[in-house]
Amino acid sequence: MIASAAYRAGEKLHSERYDEYSDYTRKGGVILSEILLSPQAPREYVDRETLWNAVEKVEKRPDAQLAYSFDFAFQNEFTMEENIALARQFMEENFLSRGMTLDFAIHEPDKEPGGIPNPHIHILAPIRPINPDGTWGNKQKKVPVLDENGERVWDEKYKRWKFTAVPTTDWGSPEVLEEWRKNWCDLCNAKFEEKGLDVRIDWRSYERQGVELLAQVHEGPAVRAMEKRGIPTEKGDYNRWVKATNALLKSLREKIAGLLTWIKTAEEKLNEPEQPHLIQILLDYMDVQRAGAENFSRYGRRKANLTTLQDVADAVAFLRENDISTLGQLEEKLTALQAKVDNLGDSMKAKNARIKTLKEALDQVAIYRTNLPVFQEMGKKKYNYKKAKAKYQAEHESELKLFYRARRILKEAGMPPEFSQETVDAWRKELALLQDERAAEYAEFKPLRDEQRQMSHIQYCVNRVIQPEPQTQEKQKTNTVER
Repeated sequence: MIASAAYRAGEKLHSERYDEYSDYTRKGGVILSEILLSPQAPREYVDRETLWNAVEKVEKRPDAQLAYSFDFAFQNEFTMEENIALARQFMEENFLSRGMTLDFAIHEPDKEPGGIPNPHIHILAPIRPINPDGTWGNKQKKVPVLDENGERVWDEKYKRWKFTAVPTTDWGSPEVLEEWRKNWCDLCNAKFEEKGLDVRIDWRSYERQGVELLAQVHEGPAVRAMEKRGIPTEKGDYNRWVKATNALLKSLREKIAGLLTWIKTAEEKLNEPEQPHLIQILLDYMDVQRAGAENFSRYGRRKANLTTLQDVADAVAFLRENDISTLGQLEEKLTALQAKVDNLGDSMKAKNARIKTLKEALDQVAIYRTNLPVFQEMGKKKYNYKKAKAKYQAEHESELKLFYRARRILKEAGMPPEFSQETVDAWRKELALLQDERAAEYAEFKPLRDEQRQMSHIQYCVNRVIQPEPQTQEKQKTNTVER
């Protein structure tokens, strides 16, 4: 824990537990670090080294979780002073009000050439609450297990009453975390509004917001560094593909929606006992284009100014191929096209989510295997002694953290306890299949986009016929003289 606090604050701290120093005084980008004490916390905890040594000392188990870690991105639309003021307000209203003690550090890493600034805040908070008398409280309390009749349950195996562990605070609950995320966004959005900026942020995922976009993956500093040097990476290629796909989906949906809206307007202009045949409108206009004369049709006076006759011919061919003669039938075709785009988008979104899960799992397989020997070494007899084991854990803290995280992620992904190679092979096979299916679905967008473009061109052609060309004063004067 001392090492984590030293890294975030950019300081040199001494761990009494392991009798070692963690020195990050050469770390750049730390512009502010501070301890915020709850009212009941001893004043000496305002010293970072004292605070975290006290946290480590109170724990008996060497693998105990010591602190919650929170990270928040600052907004580039605000000044650093405004961001810091918002962060202080947030911590006061959401953390300190709950009795939490906080160690925060604000980082502003050097921006890469052409990159986006990434100012942010790191917050560490001890999991144990502090009692009114300044002593450390319990993280959990035992609650008796009751049956359906409200009676206590006896454990025959261990010959004792059954208990369940319940946290003494709500600091780690998903519901409170959700509330904090929302509160941070609300503070930022209020500031955006105050500054008159048309910008808003949301704490929810695209899926929960109902936004039909594919999610990108977090690249991380190593990937960004490689991309900066011109070295393509799998994550970088994936995110570029996601951006291109999202742009295509958004464009198709917007243009289809625009066409459906246009049809309603066009139907009003052609509101006659029987709507004229779309092909006939275009054929009549093509005749006018050939003649180079003005169109004095019932739809309004307009000079024939289509670029080429081939444009109209293509539009007529499309209508004939799809058996479309009225705006109503064109609307049906558009609605069907819209459904195809939405279905493809939903299918690709589902596949993308599974592909992302599989890739993460396979990455964790490699991390698990790399760090497994370190974990197995800790199980040898020579590390049965508390001090020896604690020293080994301190020396291999990063490897063990990676191992435990990989094991947890693989367990959540459905990896059997025996770490089956058969499961790994099945994941790889499924990943390859999903990637092929996703590529095939992406290829289906091209004919759909071609259909949308053709219908947009029909809109253009019909508009040239049914909308009169505005006449300038000079034209009006000429027409008056001629009459």
